[in-house]
Amino acid sequence: MKFKRLRDLREDHNYKQKEIADYLNITQATYSEYESGKINAPVEALIKLAAFYHVTLDYITELTE
Repeated sequence: MKFKRLRDLREDHNYKQKEIADYLNITQATYSEYESGKINAPVEALIKLAAFYHVTLDYITELTE
């Protein structure tokens, strides 16, 4: 599943993929695959990102605006 908002949030906060990947303790390539939807981001990563950006999981998964 592709989460367009992962990229939008990252870019809105002026982070590079490598910086977010380091925060999640994964490679930049893996994080890139999360953003592109090539692989599913684990729930644990989505929870960490929601907390990092101060948004809800519903927002990241585009269930809410």
